[in-house]
Amino acid sequence: QVRLVESGGGLVQPGGSLRLSCATPGRIASSYAMAWFRQAPGKEREFVAGINWSARTSTADSVKGRFTISRDNAKNMVFLQMNNLRPEDTAVYVCAADESIAVQTNPLKYAYWGQGTQVTVSS
Repeated sequence: QVRLVESGGGLVQPGGSLRLSCATPGRIASSYAMAWFRQAPGKEREFVAGINWSARTSTADSVKGRFTISRDNAKNMVFLQMNNLRPEDTAVYVCAADESIAVQTNPLKYAYWGQGTQVTVSS
């Protein structure tokens, strides 16, 4: 089965920045909708940001103005630029893909997932 591969997570101080990357090997097409979700211990999986084939984006209110999703179809990569990180952003960030051309905020809509990358925001 297709597995997405995330990278770029790590430990950062509050106010810092990280850029997450998601490689999309296999049959993931440029027309697929891509998204980032995150899940912290004791919390439900949360939609973070999504992007469709035309680069239309959707961003959760909790990260709006701080996080930016983008994609490079030629490189089969999706990115999440995270600025002004806060401790409450600490979570495992997971990349997801779906054959739909529209961004979905419900994780049940996505067929393909990565293993996740840990982001820890702490002083």
